[in-house]
Amino acid sequence: MDFDFTDEQRDIKSTAHEFLASRYKPEHVRELAESDSPYSDEDWKAISELGWPGIAIAEEHGGEGLGTVELVILQEELGYFCAPSPFIANALAGAAIEAAGSDEQKGKWLPGIASGEARGSAEMTCDPDPILGAAKGASILVMANGNGAKLVEPEEAELERIDMIDSTRAYFRVKAEGGEDMPGDIARAGSVGQIAMAAELVGIAQRALDIAVEYAKERQQFGRPIGAYQAVSHRLAEMLWAVEEARSLTYSAAWAADSDPELVPIAASMAKARASDAGTSVTHDAIQTLGGIGFTWEHDVHFFLKRARASAQMLGTARAHRDNVATLVGLS
Repeated sequence: MDFDFTDEQRDIKSTAHEFLASRYKPEHVRELAESDSPYSDEDWKAISELGWPGIAIAEEHGGEGLGTVELVILQEELGYFCAPSPFIANALAGAAIEAAGSDEQKGKWLPGIASGEARGSAEMTCDPDPILGAAKGASILVMANGNGAKLVEPEEAELERIDMIDSTRAYFRVKAEGGEDMPGDIARAGSVGQIAMAAELVGIAQRALDIAVEYAKERQQFGRPIGAYQAVSHRLAEMLWAVEEARSLTYSAAWAADSDPELVPIAASMAKARASDAGTSVTHDAIQTLGGIGFTWEHDVHFFLKRARASAQMLGTARAHRDNVATLVGLS
């Protein structure tokens, strides 16, 4: 069995990395994060021109017709650059409508979501009112409705921008009456969202690890790089282990979403739980490795820590997903 990427997947990853490296330089991320809105219309237009919003949406609905693995590849790279983008909110909305929408709802909303022109937004958590990402400017909102979901047009909803620890993404508390029910099963879309969020956390953790390793090679104490000392090198090794374990579980879950639906609920929960833990612990340890400079506002590592802490709470906490795994395997 070949566990490597296909040639097409490698091309997607390399193209995404090069594009995001040029588009989301640290100074641009900081500029957006410190502005009134973290999203740039110009950036979103460029992302849309690459076809990313529709990467996992069927071709019949205007998408690229690829799968969850390809979505995860993009989301990991977006996390690596801490990209201020409405991408994941749009992807969640598209996955929900494709999984649970009627034919009429799919025909109405998916082409715009796939092109990025009629952007969607979806519920990420409930606190106690639903919290959505990138709701302002969206054309359609996907919100939970009992065991299902409903579609709400923005003019029918009350949006309240809320301040979160993470300033690289916009979060909104939403109140809405009515809406249009979606008749299908929303469960698969929820799992895909969890896997995509896990991928973002993997990317964040990988970038924090890279920052810490680079610093440990350059920073010297007593005439030696600090990475030569066991206290630092052991911490870096543990960070690497956390990143790789989270990545393995995330891509395994993405494969299951495309190839083995019965495994998806447990695989998604395992991935989200481990990636949430890895994202928070690795970014914390990166700051510890950097020492005093890591605690300053001027250093960019705090953006990764804050995004990781927020994303770890979205679409289910690590504890909630561990409890779900225990339930699914009959331990609770």
